[in-house]
Amino acid sequence: MLFEIWICFLAGAGAGIGTGFAGMSAATVISPMLITFLDIPAYDAIGIALASDVLASAVSARTYAKTGAIDLKNGFVMMCGVLCMTLVGSWLSTFVPDGTLGNFSVVMTLLLGLKFLFLPVTSTNRTMRGGSRAIRILKGAVGGSIIGLICGFFGAGGGMMMLLVLTVVLGYELKTAVGTSVFIMTFSALTGAVSHFTLGAPPRPDLLILCVVFTLIWAQIAARIATRASTLTLNRLTGMILTVLGVVLVCITYL
Repeated sequence: MLFEIWICFLAGAGAGIGTGFAGMSAATVISPMLITFLDIPAYDAIGIALASDVLASAVSARTYAKTGAIDLKNGFVMMCGVLCMTLVGSWLSTFVPDGTLGNFSVVMTLLLGLKFLFLPVTSTNRTMRGGSRAIRILKGAVGGSIIGLICGFFGAGGGMMMLLVLTVVLGYELKTAVGTSVFIMTFSALTGAVSHFTLGAPPRPDLLILCVVFTLIWAQIAARIATRASTLTLNRLTGMILTVLGVVLVCITYL
């Protein structure tokens, strides 16, 4: 039992820090940790991770909102696409072998860590100039649909992909992109978690509660730090945490 609590603490800490710093989906950390160390079926682990994401993202979004770093108006269009396709992704994932989902979660953790370290999102003072309102709506809807499909299917990568779409495609500056991302992830994670628990078996309540609580605590701490720290520092810290975790998980899984 103590070992399970320790694993949930580490998973929640990593997930909360990633959520608060960079709007990353908690499933990126929690899923591979539960799968690798506690032998939780991948589909169940993804459901627990998505449920942990709900309150953590909501608390982070509230912190960013206090500094005006959330674009509700333009983020709403993307949220609609995310929510619709998250349901589709959750349904499709029921047809995928358990090992495939687990392996993807492990590899994704390492790749995201390396991305943050070597290709940090440091754009600032970018605007949404260029293109008509209709084009921006179309970009947001298409980007949100792709993100929702991946988030529901794999339970990972949704927050990171959303961040990339908001900064690269739609031209948001980083902190507004993170704030908008965690706001949308609150609802996409809730949709994904409900669909996972409806389509699959109920999760272990003890693991669910532990992951939710630890993720929530660390997300609140990280979000408060993130609103004051430089963007490059946030990228480096998140990248180091995910890279170390990814290397450990890959070694345990494949060696």
